[in-house]
Amino acid sequence: MTEASAASDPVATMFSGMVDTVKRLASGELQAVAPRDAATVVLARDGTAGPEVYLLRRAASMAFAAGAFVFPGGSVDARDQDLGDDYWVGPPPSFWAKALTCSEPLAKSLVCAAVRETFEESGVLLAGSDASTIVADTSGDDWEADRLALIDRSLSFAALLQRRGLVLRADLLRAWAHWITPEVEPKRFDTRFFVAALPAGQRTRDVGGEADRVAWMAPADAIAGNERGEMMLMPPTIATLRDVASFRSVADLLAAGDEREIDVIFPKLVLDEGDRLRFLLPHDPDYPREPAG
Repeated sequence: MTEASAASDPVATMFSGMVDTVKRLASGELQAVAPRDAATVVLARDGTAGPEVYLLRRAASMAFAAGAFVFPGGSVDARDQDLGDDYWVGPPPSFWAKALTCSEPLAKSLVCAAVRETFEESGVLLAGSDASTIVADTSGDDWEADRLALIDRSLSFAALLQRRGLVLRADLLRAWAHWITPEVEPKRFDTRFFVAALPAGQRTRDVGGEADRVAWMAPADAIAGNERGEMMLMPPTIATLRDVASFRSVADLLAAGDEREIDVIFPKLVLDEGDRLRFLLPHDPDYPREPAG
């Protein structure tokens, strides 16, 4: 449990101005915004002391989580479902629907969004010419033009793969977590987290589409930086970093993903009698047990 009244608590800073919103939601005066489906990918590589992860700092101009270090990811695009079966290899949408606890159309969109957003924000493409190959290098000017076209939505992900004769490698992803943004946020996301290894030969970009800084970091270093106030991390990012820090290699991380059972994590902000905000997770004893909205 995290009390958002503690001045040294990063969560306190993040939600400190939301007391009135929490009260209005509780009274029924304000209705929570419906969350948008989204996908996030923990891109990992082996470091000297275990897995390292790729993090982006969201630009200060962003409406959601400005200044926070996050994993590559974003909202589902309506066109993510357009990818034909001929351009998909690996576990089918029916597999992902079970793993992600959602419909097959949504599962397909989430996997496509995961791969698309990873390319948009890191330059890494989880695709190949067939089921046994992976794109070796995406650092050329032609790839950069495609990345920018995806970002401005002048090119769909399906069209990119079709034009280049590639297939999405769904087998390179593992489902990892499911978080829903607290109701007090004006922008909310229903986000599935995936993990994936950095493909051999590919390199991440220096700056992603919505980021002003990127870094490969050991999870423990990122968590320590957050605790020192040197970098801001959202609660789902902190929880995921703690998970990743417990593995000795990327291979171990992916193997754990094969067996992982995913529960929805829906953080809530509540007020105590002194109007102090408390950030609660499902494992906290005081967590409200009414159905998630």
